[in-house]
Amino acid sequence: MEIPADLFWRIQRMRVDLAFGQNGLTVNLPEGFYYRVLEARSAIPLEKMEEVVRLALDAPTASPPLRELARGKPSAAISVCDITRPVPNRLILPAILSDLEAAGIPRDKVTIFIATGLHRPATPTEIREICGEDVAARYHIVNHNARALAEHRHLGSTASGTPVYIDERFVSADLHITVGFIEPHLMLGFPGGRKLVAPGLAAQETIKVLHSPKFMRDPLSCEGSIDDNPLHLELLEIVRMARHDFLVDVALARGTGQRPNRGGLCRRPYTGASRRGSMGIPGDAGNA
Repeated sequence: MEIPADLFWRIQRMRVDLAFGQNGLTVNLPEGFYYRVLEARSAIPLEKMEEVVRLALDAPTASPPLRELARGKPSAAISVCDITRPVPNRLILPAILSDLEAAGIPRDKVTIFIATGLHRPATPTEIREICGEDVAARYHIVNHNARALAEHRHLGSTASGTPVYIDERFVSADLHITVGFIEPHLMLGFPGGRKLVAPGLAAQETIKVLHSPKFMRDPLSCEGSIDDNPLHLELLEIVRMARHDFLVDVALARGTGQRPNRGGLCRRPYTGASRRGSMGIPGDAGNA
Protein backbone atom coordinates (compact mmCIF):
# COMPACT_ATOMS: atom_id res chain seq x y z
CA MET A 1 0.00 0.00 0.00
CA GLU A 2 1.32 3.42 -0.94
CA ILE A 3 1.88 5.73 2.02
CA PRO A 4 0.40 9.23 1.56
CA ALA A 5 3.12 11.83 1.21
CA ASP A 6 1.92 13.89 4.15
CA LEU A 7 1.73 10.81 6.38
CA PHE A 8 5.25 9.77 5.37
CA TRP A 9 6.51 13.28 6.20
CA ARG A 10 4.83 13.06 9.61
CA ILE A 11 6.43 9.68 10.33
CA GLN A 12 9.85 10.94 9.29
CA ARG A 13 9.55 13.94 11.59
CA MET A 14 8.92 11.87 14.72
CA ARG A 15 12.67 11.89 15.36
CA VAL A 16 14.53 15.20 15.50
CA ASP A 17 18.21 15.85 16.14
CA LEU A 18 18.91 19.00 18.15
CA ALA A 19 22.19 20.87 18.69
CA PHE A 20 22.54 20.43 22.45
CA GLY A 21 25.45 19.76 24.81
CA GLN A 22 28.54 17.96 23.55
CA ASN A 23 27.06 15.37 21.21
CA GLY A 24 23.59 16.63 20.32
CA LEU A 25 20.21 15.47 21.52
CA THR A 26 17.83 13.16 19.66
CA VAL A 27 14.17 13.79 20.46
CA ASN A 28 11.53 11.16 19.69
CA LEU A 29 8.25 12.99 19.24
CA PRO A 30 4.92 11.32 20.13
CA GLU A 31 2.76 9.90 17.39
CA GLY A 32 -0.59 11.34 16.40
CA PHE A 33 0.55 14.83 15.41
CA TYR A 34 1.73 16.56 12.27
CA TYR A 35 5.09 18.26 12.79
CA ARG A 36 6.89 21.04 11.03
CA VAL A 37 10.51 21.88 11.90
CA LEU A 38 11.40 25.56 11.57
CA GLU A 39 15.07 26.14 10.89
CA ALA A 40 17.06 29.34 10.47
CA ARG A 41 19.13 29.79 7.36
CA SER A 42 22.64 28.48 7.90
CA ALA A 43 25.98 29.88 6.84
CA ILE A 44 27.85 27.84 4.24
CA PRO A 45 30.81 25.94 5.75
CA LEU A 46 34.20 26.89 4.40
CA GLU A 47 36.99 24.43 3.72
CA LYS A 48 40.61 24.93 4.79
CA MET A 49 39.62 27.00 7.79
CA GLU A 50 43.20 27.56 8.95
CA GLU A 51 43.93 29.28 5.64
CA VAL A 52 40.76 31.37 5.89
CA VAL A 53 41.65 32.54 9.40
CA ARG A 54 45.18 33.37 8.29
CA LEU A 55 43.85 35.44 5.38
CA ALA A 56 41.48 37.30 7.71
CA LEU A 57 44.31 38.24 10.08
CA ASP A 58 46.63 39.29 7.26
CA ALA A 59 44.04 41.26 5.26
CA PRO A 60 41.36 42.50 7.68
CA THR A 61 38.53 44.88 6.92
CA ALA A 62 39.38 48.55 7.53
CA SER A 63 42.39 47.76 9.70
CA PRO A 64 46.10 47.04 9.35
CA PRO A 65 47.10 43.36 9.76
CA LEU A 66 47.18 42.12 13.33
CA ARG A 67 50.97 41.73 13.32
CA GLU A 68 51.33 45.36 12.30
CA LEU A 69 48.97 46.55 15.04
CA ALA A 70 50.78 44.44 17.62
CA ARG A 71 54.29 45.57 16.69
CA GLY A 72 55.78 47.68 19.46
CA LYS A 73 52.99 46.94 21.93
CA PRO A 74 54.29 45.67 25.32
CA SER A 75 51.15 43.65 26.19
CA ALA A 76 47.90 42.30 24.77
CA ALA A 77 44.50 41.24 26.11
CA ILE A 78 42.17 38.85 24.29
CA SER A 79 38.50 38.53 25.27
CA VAL A 80 36.75 35.25 24.37
CA CYS A 81 33.24 33.93 25.02
CA ASP A 82 32.47 31.61 27.91
CA ILE A 83 31.26 28.01 27.61
CA THR A 84 27.73 29.15 26.65
CA ARG A 85 28.90 30.30 23.19
CA PRO A 86 30.22 27.78 20.62
CA VAL A 87 33.06 29.86 19.16
CA PRO A 88 35.74 27.75 17.38
CA ASN A 89 38.59 29.25 19.42
CA ARG A 90 40.79 26.21 18.79
CA LEU A 91 41.03 27.36 15.19
CA ILE A 92 41.32 31.08 15.81
CA LEU A 93 43.40 31.58 18.97
CA PRO A 94 46.58 29.80 17.80
CA ALA A 95 46.77 32.05 14.74
CA ILE A 96 46.22 35.21 16.80
CA LEU A 97 48.76 34.18 19.42
CA SER A 98 51.30 33.32 16.74
CA ASP A 99 50.96 36.82 15.29
CA LEU A 100 51.36 38.46 18.69
CA GLU A 101 54.53 36.48 19.35
CA ALA A 102 55.89 37.28 15.89
CA ALA A 103 55.23 40.97 16.57
CA GLY A 104 57.37 40.81 19.70
CA ILE A 105 54.81 40.55 22.50
CA PRO A 106 56.13 38.01 25.02
CA ARG A 107 53.85 35.12 25.93
CA ASP A 108 53.77 36.19 29.58
CA LYS A 109 52.42 39.59 28.52
CA VAL A 110 49.34 38.11 26.83
CA THR A 111 46.21 37.54 28.92
CA ILE A 112 43.11 35.73 27.69
CA PHE A 113 39.86 36.77 29.38
CA ILE A 114 36.78 34.59 29.67
CA ALA A 115 34.08 37.21 29.08
CA THR A 116 31.53 35.88 31.54
CA GLY A 117 29.46 39.00 32.05
CA LEU A 118 27.31 37.98 35.04
CA HIS A 119 27.59 34.25 34.25
CA ARG A 120 29.48 32.01 36.64
CA PRO A 121 33.26 31.60 36.15
CA ALA A 122 34.50 28.92 33.78
CA THR A 123 35.94 25.80 35.44
CA PRO A 124 39.47 24.58 34.58
CA THR A 125 37.92 21.87 32.41
CA GLU A 126 35.77 24.43 30.60
CA ILE A 127 38.76 26.72 30.06
CA ARG A 128 40.56 23.88 28.30
CA GLU A 129 37.43 23.27 26.24
CA ILE A 130 37.05 26.96 25.36
CA CYS A 131 40.67 27.70 24.48
CA GLY A 132 42.11 24.31 23.62
CA GLU A 133 44.47 22.18 25.68
CA ASP A 134 47.68 23.69 24.25
CA VAL A 135 46.66 27.32 24.68
CA ALA A 136 45.30 26.65 28.17
CA ALA A 137 48.62 25.10 29.17
CA ARG A 138 50.83 27.87 27.80
CA TYR A 139 48.95 31.13 28.35
CA HIS A 140 47.56 33.10 31.27
CA ILE A 141 43.77 32.74 31.20
CA VAL A 142 41.49 34.48 33.69
CA ASN A 143 37.78 34.66 34.43
CA HIS A 144 36.11 38.04 34.49
CA ASN A 145 34.32 38.82 37.77
CA ALA A 146 31.53 41.35 37.25
CA ARG A 147 30.67 41.41 40.96
CA ALA A 148 34.06 42.77 42.06
CA LEU A 149 33.74 46.48 41.32
CA ALA A 150 37.25 47.18 42.62
CA GLU A 151 38.64 45.07 39.76
CA HIS A 152 37.20 47.46 37.16
CA ARG A 153 38.20 50.86 35.85
CA HIS A 154 35.58 53.59 35.75
CA LEU A 155 35.74 55.12 32.27
CA GLY A 156 32.96 57.63 32.83
CA SER A 157 29.38 57.48 31.59
CA THR A 158 27.81 57.23 28.16
CA ALA A 159 25.78 60.06 26.70
CA SER A 160 22.61 58.32 27.91
CA GLY A 161 23.98 57.97 31.44
CA THR A 162 25.19 54.36 31.63
CA PRO A 163 28.14 54.10 34.06
CA VAL A 164 31.02 52.35 32.29
CA TYR A 165 33.16 50.00 34.38
CA ILE A 166 35.44 47.61 32.44
CA ASP A 167 37.85 44.99 33.78
CA GLU A 168 41.00 46.85 34.82
CA ARG A 169 43.29 44.08 33.56
CA PHE A 170 41.80 44.35 30.07
CA VAL A 171 41.81 48.14 29.97
CA SER A 172 45.41 48.36 31.15
CA ALA A 173 46.71 46.16 28.31
CA ASP A 174 48.25 47.91 25.31
CA LEU A 175 46.35 45.95 22.64
CA HIS A 176 42.70 44.91 22.96
CA ILE A 177 41.40 41.96 20.89
CA THR A 178 38.07 40.14 20.92
CA VAL A 179 37.04 36.78 19.44
CA GLY A 180 33.32 36.19 19.04
CA PHE A 181 30.59 34.97 16.75
CA ILE A 182 27.46 36.08 14.98
CA GLU A 183 23.89 34.98 15.61
CA PRO A 184 20.57 36.76 16.10
CA HIS A 185 20.29 38.39 19.53
CA LEU A 186 16.96 39.22 21.15
CA MET A 187 17.95 42.79 22.12
CA LEU A 188 21.18 43.68 20.37
CA GLY A 189 20.27 42.64 16.85
CA PHE A 190 23.46 40.61 16.50
CA PRO A 191 26.27 39.93 18.99
CA GLY A 192 30.00 39.71 18.30
CA GLY A 193 32.71 42.35 18.63
CA ARG A 194 31.47 44.92 21.10
CA LYS A 195 29.62 42.40 23.26
CA LEU A 196 32.95 40.82 24.26
CA VAL A 197 33.81 44.10 26.03
CA ALA A 198 30.38 45.00 27.40
CA PRO A 199 28.64 43.22 28.96
CA GLY A 200 31.35 40.51 28.68
CA LEU A 201 34.03 42.34 30.69
CA ALA A 202 31.85 44.95 32.39
CA ALA A 203 31.00 45.31 36.07
CA GLN A 204 27.49 44.48 37.20
CA GLU A 205 26.86 48.19 37.71
CA THR A 206 27.16 48.57 33.93
CA ILE A 207 25.46 45.29 33.00
CA LYS A 208 22.34 45.98 35.07
CA VAL A 209 21.72 49.17 33.11
CA LEU A 210 22.32 47.45 29.76
CA HIS A 211 19.82 44.73 30.73
CA SER A 212 17.28 47.11 32.23
CA PRO A 213 13.86 48.14 30.89
CA LYS A 214 15.55 51.27 29.54
CA PHE A 215 16.83 49.14 26.67
CA MET A 216 14.80 45.93 26.86
CA ARG A 217 11.45 47.72 26.46
CA ASP A 218 12.59 49.88 23.59
CA PRO A 219 10.91 48.54 20.42
CA LEU A 220 14.10 49.18 18.42
CA SER A 221 16.12 46.89 20.73
CA CYS A 222 15.12 43.79 18.84
CA GLU A 223 16.41 40.62 17.26
CA GLY A 224 18.13 40.80 13.89
CA SER A 225 18.23 44.59 13.57
CA ILE A 226 20.84 47.23 14.39
CA ASP A 227 19.14 50.14 12.62
CA ASP A 228 18.76 52.80 15.30
CA ASN A 229 19.00 50.01 17.89
CA PRO A 230 19.72 51.92 21.14
CA LEU A 231 21.52 49.01 22.79
CA HIS A 232 23.74 48.52 19.76
CA LEU A 233 24.60 52.23 19.78
CA GLU A 234 25.25 52.15 23.52
CA LEU A 235 27.72 49.28 23.20
CA LEU A 236 29.52 50.99 20.34
CA GLU A 237 30.00 54.02 22.57
CA ILE A 238 31.29 51.85 25.41
CA VAL A 239 33.85 50.01 23.27
CA ARG A 240 35.14 53.33 21.98
CA MET A 241 35.66 54.39 25.58
CA ALA A 242 37.43 51.12 26.41
CA ARG A 243 39.41 51.11 23.11
CA HIS A 244 38.61 48.11 20.95
CA ASP A 245 41.59 47.57 18.64
CA PHE A 246 40.93 44.36 16.72
CA LEU A 247 38.18 41.78 16.46
CA VAL A 248 37.65 38.37 14.92
CA ASP A 249 34.08 37.14 14.56
CA VAL A 250 32.69 34.09 12.79
CA ALA A 251 29.28 32.93 11.64
CA LEU A 252 28.58 29.28 12.40
CA ALA A 253 27.20 26.74 9.96
CA ARG A 254 24.69 24.08 10.90
CA GLY A 255 26.27 20.80 12.01
CA THR A 256 24.78 17.38 12.57
CA GLY A 257 23.22 17.95 15.96
CA GLN A 258 26.56 18.65 17.61
CA ARG A 259 27.87 21.90 18.99
CA PRO A 260 29.09 23.79 15.88
CA ASN A 261 32.66 24.29 17.09
CA ARG A 262 33.23 20.54 17.41
CA GLY A 263 33.39 20.37 13.65
CA GLY A 264 35.04 23.73 13.18
CA LEU A 265 32.04 24.84 11.16
CA CYS A 266 32.33 28.56 10.60
CA ARG A 267 32.12 31.03 7.79
CA ARG A 268 33.75 34.31 6.87
CA PRO A 269 36.05 35.10 9.75
CA TYR A 270 36.50 38.85 9.43
CA THR A 271 38.45 41.33 11.44
CA GLY A 272 39.08 45.02 11.92
CA ALA A 273 37.60 47.74 14.07
CA SER A 274 35.30 48.86 11.30
CA ARG A 275 31.60 49.71 11.58
CA ARG A 276 30.65 46.38 10.00
CA GLY A 277 33.02 44.46 12.24
CA SER A 278 31.91 46.24 15.39
CA MET A 279 28.31 45.39 14.58
CA GLY A 280 29.19 41.73 14.41
CA ILE A 281 27.52 41.17 11.02
CA PRO A 282 29.17 39.18 8.22
CA GLY A 283 29.90 41.02 5.02
CA ASP A 284 30.31 39.82 1.50
CA ALA A 285 33.07 37.36 0.77
CA GLY A 286 35.20 40.26 -0.40
CA ASN A 287 34.96 41.84 3.03
CA ALA A 288 35.95 38.70 4.90
